[in-house]
Amino acid sequence: MNYPSKRLGQIPPYLFAEINKKKAAMIENGVDVIDLGIGDPDLPTPSHIVEKLVEELQNPANFNYPNFIGCLSYRQSIADFYLRHYGVELDPETEVLALIGSKEGIAHLVPALIDPGDTVLIPDPSYPVYRMATLLANGNYYDMPLLKENNFEPDFRLIPQDVIDRSKLMFLNYPGNPTSATVDIDFFKDAVTFSKEHSIPIAHDSAYNMVTYSEYKAPSILQVEGSKEVAIEFGSFSKTYNMTGWRIGYVVGNKEIIKALSILKSNTDTGQFTPIQKAAAFALDSDQSCIKTHNRIYEERMAVVLEGLASIGIDVEAPKGSFFVWAPVPEGFTSTEFVTNVLEKTGVILTPGNAFGPSGEGYFRISLSVPNERLFEAITRIKESL
Repeated sequence: MNYPSKRLGQIPPYLFAEINKKKAAMIENGVDVIDLGIGDPDLPTPSHIVEKLVEELQNPANFNYPNFIGCLSYRQSIADFYLRHYGVELDPETEVLALIGSKEGIAHLVPALIDPGDTVLIPDPSYPVYRMATLLANGNYYDMPLLKENNFEPDFRLIPQDVIDRSKLMFLNYPGNPTSATVDIDFFKDAVTFSKEHSIPIAHDSAYNMVTYSEYKAPSILQVEGSKEVAIEFGSFSKTYNMTGWRIGYVVGNKEIIKALSILKSNTDTGQFTPIQKAAAFALDSDQSCIKTHNRIYEERMAVVLEGLASIGIDVEAPKGSFFVWAPVPEGFTSTEFVTNVLEKTGVILTPGNAFGPSGEGYFRISLSVPNERLFEAITRIKESL
């Protein structure tokens, strides 16, 4: 049998699927596993959003095929949010598209914009889907190193001209996964300038835009004047409202790019379930105090982790966004060696930095997705094992 396809054959096993296998095996063997690997919030979806979903489920009219671009009330709520939060005006008819989670939109965007052999500029380290979507589209990717000494920002000046000439798309992601790095609007201005000079559209993954600390407010790339000529921005309800399993997101910005993505989507899916869209719209339009409550909890958890890491000689500056801690591995270990050592000796799951790209070597990622007492237990186990 000639399967899978050559295209699929070049895709490595999805990291978190492999982690889940190891986790299941250890639990079966009686190990008390503490999973700090996957960024899946443990906090519940706020009750008022759940109640809105239940309400919409009572309306039989919501059970028909959804509009593949998203119901207008949902798209209007996203446009209203951007005006209210960022001062950015969006046309809900042409500049907003509903997604079945931002991951789906990111994966569909690549084949919508590139042809086989084209190049995609990808932050290194970064969310693995950027690379995998490019490979599945028979494209090539170029890693833009994110280094601590450069605030984990790509240096566009270091990209070779021949790579620039072949590039048809660039991904950015702030607050960053896995680095938890944050930027100000000046970085996005530089990115838009580079994009316009070389006719390379930008896709900014803004999944953690509302998970911020210490009065920091994450900017939108669409706040840059003229950015809608070249840029789109992905958003998600997964982290902001703890709705990971709901699979609801959006993309906003350049209407030509959004139209291309909508054409591909209309031929591959039929949109997200309408009650979920309406509940998500309600989430944006209703009381937002739950966001501050959740962020306070993550900030408290971060303090536990940073203090614990410092006690074993690993110093990390407190992030201003995301719910990840990006930490250097202790001397004498590679990323994989360290997390494997920790897992086998302590039952604590960490994510090796090199899983996110070559420049992630020498780091590991901790997700703040368990309560304080479990974080303290995890750090204690690691400290004792070292």
